Amino acid sequence: MILMSSSLNSFLQMIGAIIIFGFVLIITYFTAKWVGGFQKTQMKGKNLQVIESMRIANNKFVQVIKAGEKYLVIAVGKDEVTMLAELPAEQLKETPQDTQEDFQDIFNKLKNHFPKKQG
Repeated sequence: MILMSSSLNSFLQMIGAIIIFGFVLIITYFTAKWVGGFQKTQMKGKNLQVIESMRIANNKFVQVIKAGEKYLVIAVGKDEVTMLAELPAEQLKETPQDTQEDFQDIFNKLKNHFPKKQG
């Protein structure tokens, strides 16, 4: 009888831990969604946009940014930012409107890339 109550107590503790874990996951999901939406609204309508970024060394990047109607190439280091050149829009391979993809499009491309599981 004592063994049975000990097992029941352990089972109830495990169920309680699973419920608490699920609750924490739900809170984390909604918090991340809220913070992402808040940051998106903060960035919307601004005059600066990163078009493309490429790492050239540890903590060093070359970026193409759109500032207003101009496209600039900048070098970004750990403690400095240097303008390298100004690009005419005609020299860009893709315009920013062409590169706008939502997560669902990216996910579908990735999903179609992997073979279907035979079951």
